Amino acid sequence: MNAATIDALRQIVGADRLTTSLEELACYSYDGSGREFLPTAVAFPASTEEVSRIMALAAATPFAVVPRGAGSGMTGGSLPTAGGLVLAMQRLNRILEIDPDNQTAVVEPGVITGEFREAVSRLGLYYPPDPASLHFCTLGGNVAECAGGPSAVKYGVTRDYVLGLEAVLPDGRVIHTGVSTAKGVMGYDLTRLLVGSEGTLAVITRIILRLLPAPASRATFLILCQGMEEATRLVTAILSRHTPCTLEYLDRTALSIVADKLPAPLPDACHALLLLEFDGEQEAVRQEGEQLKAFLATRPGIIEIRAAAESRETERLWAARRAVSPAAFSLRPHKMSEDVVVPRSRIPELVACTETLAGELGLPVFTFGHAGDGNIHVNIMLDRENPRETAAAELAKARLFAEVLRLGGTLSGEHGVGITKAAFLPQEIDQATLQLMREIKALFDPKNILNPGKIFPDISA
Repeated sequence: MNAATIDALRQIVGADRLTTSLEELACYSYDGSGREFLPTAVAFPASTEEVSRIMALAAATPFAVVPRGAGSGMTGGSLPTAGGLVLAMQRLNRILEIDPDNQTAVVEPGVITGEFREAVSRLGLYYPPDPASLHFCTLGGNVAECAGGPSAVKYGVTRDYVLGLEAVLPDGRVIHTGVSTAKGVMGYDLTRLLVGSEGTLAVITRIILRLLPAPASRATFLILCQGMEEATRLVTAILSRHTPCTLEYLDRTALSIVADKLPAPLPDACHALLLLEFDGEQEAVRQEGEQLKAFLATRPGIIEIRAAAESRETERLWAARRAVSPAAFSLRPHKMSEDVVVPRSRIPELVACTETLAGELGLPVFTFGHAGDGNIHVNIMLDRENPRETAAAELAKARLFAEVLRLGGTLSGEHGVGITKAAFLPQEIDQATLQLMREIKALFDPKNILNPGKIFPDISA
């Protein structure tokens, strides 16, 4: 981008809403993947009109534009790999409407997910998607990545709650997709196409969301297990009898790095833990809990079943679960965080694979995550300043992905492709399907200006 382009951008958003300062650019050069690419400028639009004018300018010039929420993504999806303009959406942060009668809401993309959940809960409503970063990630970023979370086992992921979108195309045109009603089948489902497209097809500027009645009651249980084999085999057994709203697990290493955040110490013999919740009407939740305890009393390998006594204890348990990922850096300064998914019955095989990789390659590799839907977070810890560890980590990732596909799984459940998984896309998706996806990208963005270099390894800036 030249000086004239920078001046044109300032005229669109205002002089104080565009920065080229090196110090400020650095703040928008990285995300949760740990990789860094410096943009040429960062703009902070405050309306759909400003986004539209920016994209029209980008198409005419042209220059790359990368939409960005909170930068909490783990695969480099919001990184300006080609330089250009980062479009920081944080000023588009209004909850425009909450409609209790029709159980819908209209929001802008910069709304913080946790704040939105709190706002609807005050009206007796519930927005289920709950990524671990919910206290700072944005709804726009969640939609772009189709974020999930612990509640997905019962309630599904972000795409299951997006009814419609307003979005700006790469040439500046504004489109409206979907509906604000419970049903609607007019034309192609462009809403589903844009959800999870990682900012490569359009810039989302407004979101229509579906809400649910808030559950009346909730009960949380810790199931302390002797080892991972017992814990992972319990998952399918529990789900054959119960429908929890969450069913998470932590392995021995994950437990060790958050032990100080748990409400009470764990026995030395506990090498794995399941975190399970039921929600619904109070009596139904109570009965589910009693049935669970009766069933688990007959299972081998269980040390103890603990029920959270009060809401404060539940909050501490979830704080510990959400602290696992950041606490991992106590093991090594860097990590590869993979969010693979396998059929639930194959979780024991996947966990066994990660333990083998750790032993053979001499790196800390630990797992935790959404056992209820098979979405396992595999963390490969390393020091990138150590060439041996860097090479070993790359080998571990490749072998992990090969095993996931062998088990009938997928290489990402909620983090997306971005740049860190792009090279592996052809291993999971056949060439004819990939070609169709490339053609869709070219139809939306013929000049390849919107988030270039993402998802497809052979479509660069």
